[in-house]
Amino acid sequence: MAGNTALKSARVAAGFNSQQGFADAMGVGVRQVRRWESDNPPWPQPEVGQALTRLLGQDLESLGFTPPGGPTGRGRRTVLAATAAAVGLAAVPTQAVTVQPASVAADYTAVTRSHRRLYWSVAPSTLHPAALAHAALGCALLPETLGQTKQKVASALAETWLLAGRIEFFDMRDPDRASHTLLRALQAAGEADDPLLGAAVLAHTAFIPAWVGRRDEAVERMVAARTYARRGLASAELLAWLDAVEAECETRCGNTRTALHLVGHAEDILARGSEHESPEWLDWFSPVRLAAFKGNTQLKAGHLPQARATLLGVLDELPPAEEKQTTVVLGDLAAVEAAAGDPEAACGYAVRALDQLERTWYAMGMDRVREVRRALAPHQHERCVRELDDRLYGWSTTVSALSR
Repeated sequence: MAGNTALKSARVAAGFNSQQGFADAMGVGVRQVRRWESDNPPWPQPEVGQALTRLLGQDLESLGFTPPGGPTGRGRRTVLAATAAAVGLAAVPTQAVTVQPASVAADYTAVTRSHRRLYWSVAPSTLHPAALAHAALGCALLPETLGQTKQKVASALAETWLLAGRIEFFDMRDPDRASHTLLRALQAAGEADDPLLGAAVLAHTAFIPAWVGRRDEAVERMVAARTYARRGLASAELLAWLDAVEAECETRCGNTRTALHLVGHAEDILARGSEHESPEWLDWFSPVRLAAFKGNTQLKAGHLPQARATLLGVLDELPPAEEKQTTVVLGDLAAVEAAAGDPEAACGYAVRALDQLERTWYAMGMDRVREVRRALAPHQHERCVRELDDRLYGWSTTVSALSR
């Protein structure tokens, strides 16, 4: 990605997919935006600079501008430098910058890879601080590397920020914090000139508005994600995952017919395959995961027999390590039975989900169980529902839920 990648990434993350739209919001000409996003962006006038920082939520140096007279000690190292302050780390002195050896990229990436695997089993409250600390290390290393070493460190840093953002959104249920973190991930992907990772980050940002019904905003971010995917020669798996993300966004916004069409398109893509390999970090998607998306959409569409059959198939095919996804599928099966008027079967699946949540916490799974309990309100005096309440509001479950 040529030019001022920090500003480009911040613009896209803020919802301005075109330079023209951003120019209109800033009250300047599109030619001025092009200059700002060039390799050598001019320092904005004071009033315009203040508007830029207000609109994008970052200072000018973090947005890729160099002040008159040269950097103030931050320059390129501030692409993600705000993170260091956020996690309580002192700023790295800039007067004596060390050039790190090429081996630093492999070492830093190895830790990123380990965190990726640990996500599926380690408690989010334990892994999240480790991911933030690793990101802070990457922020310090990035300005001390050159060439391919810098590019590899930036890619690993982007993935680390993406992991932290996923934890904040899916596990901690903190969308505002996740939005800020995913912006950092997008900027790091820009530093690495890694369009596929950029596509993954942008697709994750689409979840945030979709969860509160802001469809237009979610669709715009998915358009940006698909654009980045085309630039990077995306694999069939990545393209199918983008369909699945958009399908979930449409489902959240009540458009289940569109969502089912997207799922069908994703199934066709996977069936055809592609000559491009999937990125190593795409470990959150597979054909069985796509089926889980499909079952949830069928449930929301009211296609209960189809949803039941799909979700039971997913439950049979999920690998034992997919503990978090198992809680979601059990919750969806409970919702199917609640909608079908079988409270006993619904409670049975919900209790199994709670059993799994005691072993591996996942906020999305608990959300599913709570949705089922609300759907069971007409049956709340039945024994199975009271027994579910005993589990749902037991000491361990309640304390765990409130402490997350």
